[in-house]
Amino acid sequence: MDFAYKFPVVRGIQAGREYYIAMIPMRMLGRLFPNEDEYVLPEYRAQRKLNESRIPVISKYITENRDSYVFSALAASIDGDFKFLSSNDGSDIGILEVSMDARFLINDGQHRKAAILDALNEEPDLGNETISVVLYEDRGLSRSQQIFTDLNKHAVKTSNSIAELYDSRDDIAVITRNVVSDVPFLNEYTDKEKDNLGKYSSNLFTLNTFYSSIKRTIKGKEPNDEIQVFLSKYWNCVSSNIVHWNELNKKEISKVDLRENYIVTQGVVIQALGQVGSYFLNSPEADMYEILKKLKKIDWRRSASIWKHRVIRADGKILTSNKAILLSSNQIKKELGIPLLPDEELKEKRYLESLNV
Repeated sequence: MDFAYKFPVVRGIQAGREYYIAMIPMRMLGRLFPNEDEYVLPEYRAQRKLNESRIPVISKYITENRDSYVFSALAASIDGDFKFLSSNDGSDIGILEVSMDARFLINDGQHRKAAILDALNEEPDLGNETISVVLYEDRGLSRSQQIFTDLNKHAVKTSNSIAELYDSRDDIAVITRNVVSDVPFLNEYTDKEKDNLGKYSSNLFTLNTFYSSIKRTIKGKEPNDEIQVFLSKYWNCVSSNIVHWNELNKKEISKVDLRENYIVTQGVVIQALGQVGSYFLNSPEADMYEILKKLKKIDWRRSASIWKHRVIRADGKILTSNKAILLSSNQIKKELGIPLLPDEELKEKRYLESLNV
């Protein structure tokens, strides 16, 4: 090799084959992994097609979190000549010399690479930072496609709930965690890992449901300590005035009975209560404690006629759409004597007209 790239690397063994881990300056990514402009059929590619819409999202993550962003390694194959030169006899630390005629093919991480290059346009200093790259010997298209499959097939996306539990950058996620912790009933019965609960789950709610509910309460307002205090007061008041939640605490009703026969643990209702909460957030003069006492009088049974076609479909199953959330919120507001907003009034009118068709 007359001309070669030289990478300090650590050598490892997987499946009886050597691979190498290098730290690559980010400014080098565009040179080592040029974009493929020509369209290639999926069966002749070693990667999925680049999804352009993902790039700005990841790029923004980098530029907005310069002091704390984290990226896992890229995986790539070397199509061409290379050799490993050990720094000491038999050592796994050394220099990987790769011919400049060789091609580097990304097996996993093309969106990270594209986002890094995009972020470099805004933050050139990023070019001096590094990302780890795991390098394999290229053994043809079939092997490269298999590497991509093996790296991605068993990846499991984290649940929204656990993402919100761990996310310290999302102010609404932080507030949601704090509010749920501040309300004893919610803290006891909220699953902070799963997004879906089984019939016999020991929990009634998911953290993600309250995250979505609180977003509806805040509705574009900047999250702050004052809003968090309000939300804790609101949900404590709600929980103390929902009869069936209190019956569960007194062991007068089982969780299975509560889930099967009442709607007040359903995500659609929790989000509807979040929408109701926005009224009190924006109307500090309203007597929230007095008004929410009327929650005790609401008929939360699945069979109650007030929920038919709002929350309950004709076949008895739960509706979960935005429309269902809004219509549920409308009904709760009417039960509490809270005025509807113009947009809510319009949708309520259309709903009532549809029942008479």
